[in-house]
Amino acid sequence: MAGKRGRPVRSQIRQNIIEILHFLGKGYGYDIYKIYVQVFPKVTMRSIYYHLRKGTSLKEFEVEQIKRERGDYSWGTEAEKIYYKLGPAAKPRIDMRIRKLFEEEVKR
Repeated sequence: MAGKRGRPVRSQIRQNIIEILHFLGKGYGYDIYKIYVQVFPKVTMRSIYYHLRKGTSLKEFEVEQIKRERGDYSWGTEAEKIYYKLGPAAKPRIDMRIRKLFEEEVKR
């Protein structure tokens, strides 16, 4: 068997998240998801969280901090937000769609 087995390590979704975090600096899953669906093809929130965890194990992302926030959520009174930033293995390519989105946000 000459070919590699299993899933390829590279992922377009994870690369898109790298592009978002490059401009965002740091962010948690839902924030990243909201930006992602504005710019890229539709993806599930579950997929975003999967790629954040996978990217952390590949050192593309690092956990910057974990916050517990109190509020009135549908699941209870507390939410845990894990903030991610780019890790040493991340290689942003500077996607112009993301750059344009962030430049428009700054103008507002």
